[in-house]
Amino acid sequence: MKVQIKYFASIREAVGSGAETLDTSTLTVAALRDQLIARGGAYAESLARGRAVRVALNQTLSDESAALAEGAEVAFFPPVTGG
Repeated sequence: MKVQIKYFASIREAVGSGAETLDTSTLTVAALRDQLIARGGAYAESLARGRAVRVALNQTLSDESAALAEGAEVAFFPPVTGG
């Protein structure tokens, strides 16, 4: 299935792109994250399991156990603070 992936803030800077379309057979957000980590390099570093990364599925904050569907939009971003 094809999913849209968006990267924000420091993750976007690290991977050098704000978005991509990916053809994947993964079924959950967690599995998609693992697939991206497996690319190595900046993906492995910025999305590593030990790093705090927030995820939104179809523009709603989501748990990584959420199921993916054809055409889903998954966004990865670091936690942010504000004042």
